[in-house]
Amino acid sequence: MSTESKLQPIRGMNDILPSEIAYWQHLETTARALFAEYGFQEIRVPIVEHTSLFKRSIGELTDIVEKEMYTFADRSGDSLTLRPEVTAGLVRAMISNGLLHNQRQKVWCMGPMFRHERPQKGRYRQFHQIDVEAFGFAGPDLDAELILLTARLWQRLGIQRVTLNINSLGTPQSRQAYREILRNYFSRHREQLDEDSVRRLEGNPLRILDTKNPAMAELVAAAPLLTDYLDDESALHFKILRHHLDAVGVPYVVNPRLVRGLDYYTRTVFEWVTTELGSQDAVCSGGRYDGLVAQLGGDSTPAMGWALGEERIIGLMQVQGIQVQTQQPDVYVVLVGEGAEAVGLKLSEQLRSQLPGVRIETNCGGGSFKSQLKRADKSGARYALILGDSETEQQVIGLKSLRSDEPQVHVSWDQLVAELRQRVA
Repeated sequence: MSTESKLQPIRGMNDILPSEIAYWQHLETTARALFAEYGFQEIRVPIVEHTSLFKRSIGELTDIVEKEMYTFADRSGDSLTLRPEVTAGLVRAMISNGLLHNQRQKVWCMGPMFRHERPQKGRYRQFHQIDVEAFGFAGPDLDAELILLTARLWQRLGIQRVTLNINSLGTPQSRQAYREILRNYFSRHREQLDEDSVRRLEGNPLRILDTKNPAMAELVAAAPLLTDYLDDESALHFKILRHHLDAVGVPYVVNPRLVRGLDYYTRTVFEWVTTELGSQDAVCSGGRYDGLVAQLGGDSTPAMGWALGEERIIGLMQVQGIQVQTQQPDVYVVLVGEGAEAVGLKLSEQLRSQLPGVRIETNCGGGSFKSQLKRADKSGARYALILGDSETEQQVIGLKSLRSDEPQVHVSWDQLVAELRQRVA
């Protein structure tokens, strides 16, 4: 088969190999445990939703909806979309299942998202997010807790040198007034706008502030600041949030240009950024979206959440030299001879039943004693159990250390559990 005709994954959609999975498992296990400590419960929502859900929530003039969604018609003619983000689906689930009637919810989920972007390091067409959302909490104390949760996650993972940027977008009403000010400003400099910014000028000029075009950097830097036009209630909300962060000792930067790429955000928005991943500097982003539940047909419900990109977090852990323990067997069972194979498989199952949590890998596929011992060593196991036909007749098994100079010993079958419990359990 030629190189050109070999089966390949879709561009921007990557296999996660066994050699890489330890980082993924460590991140996800650490996150699960931490979320439980903060009182968040797991929820799982579909990967596919009606296209209209994302148009109504994310905004029809966003890059995601206009350019990046994987949308298709199913056999019934319905327009469906692979989720480009999960907040809209979570809100839909809250409404569909009646979870917001006189209730408050703190939930999390993780899984793949899909956007048709130009693939590059840290930005893929299938990517994975961990997402945390809280519904029914209106105060800045919840905003602070969600940010503090991320800070503690970095601590648990050993991640350093990430910077917290925060801002307030105000209420929809104050933001609408600011939009007009911003539209007037950019209209006076229309000749300096790129094609995307001209298109955004009428629909949502705030999105111009999020441009990555270096030719517009000076123009954007001179634009009026949203924080100068906040309503009083939003300004107080933002002040209290900063007070909470100061009290706990979490450093931050107030970034008045932080607007986020989705239309549903209100008041608090934040990003954790790094300088160690090249152009993809944001590793966790979120904010408050108090109007989204009502916008999608539910009762008015304050809400806030964040999402982190697993690929970027894992990349950052690797760049910073954070080591993760791989899941290697504790014991590798070497079986030489037909009689030993039959007995050895049964013996391995008995050991698994009596030593829960001890990782036991049994040699399958035969092979000489020498080749099996090489497999045992390569597996990373601490000990090899060696069973041949002669050991089977004597009802003993060889116990050999693979990581030290301990002498090999023979252990009777009825003493094997106690011996392994002492050494590896």
